[in-house]
Amino acid sequence: MSRAEDDPQSDTIETTRPLLSAERLKAFEDAVVAIAMTLLILPLLENVSEFAGEHKTALDFVQTENKQLFSFALSFVIIAVFWMNHHRVFDRVEKATNALVWLQVGWMFTIVWLPVSTAMLGSMDNSDAMQKRLYIGALLASSLLMLATRLYLRGHPELHHIAPDSLRRGLIAEIVMSSLFAIALLIAVVVPVIGYFSMFLLLLSGPAQAIVARAWRAR
Repeated sequence: MSRAEDDPQSDTIETTRPLLSAERLKAFEDAVVAIAMTLLILPLLENVSEFAGEHKTALDFVQTENKQLFSFALSFVIIAVFWMNHHRVFDRVEKATNALVWLQVGWMFTIVWLPVSTAMLGSMDNSDAMQKRLYIGALLASSLLMLATRLYLRGHPELHHIAPDSLRRGLIAEIVMSSLFAIALLIAVVVPVIGYFSMFLLLLSGPAQAIVARAWRAR
């Protein structure tokens, strides 16, 4: 008699068993983030070769490519912040279900897309509204996927050892960030002259989180 026949619960156990260990998932995501951050610099490296071939100076490069340098630095910092946020969430996650894995695949997609939208930001006409939709929209999608991840973990406490208070604070942070990204995207599209400066709304994240937290406790 087979093992499955000996144990009638074996099929149930097999279907509910996590597809990946959390450690493997976290290692994979760290690698994806590292590659995405590295890809941000490639357009600048290509331009350095062109300037060298034309015997131009480093000052010429900085003055000519200031827009590209700004977009590189901005996206590098944003991806770093997203990774730190992700690390705080997954530090105490021990198991990964199929649904959790696919949520993270979606999140990685938004991270990998950022080098492409960053290259557009640094080299194309800023008056193009589609650029702003693709760039800020990717940031919004990334934030929403992390919000969905936190909600999923909140509903599946068997996957992690995150304290309820920590989960609540994280949910508030993601709700606020997603809302600010959505507002920034709306402003950037409706008022093109403001463009990417609408992202300065993110500076309101701290005060907004405090207000939402007080309202949450008052319920």
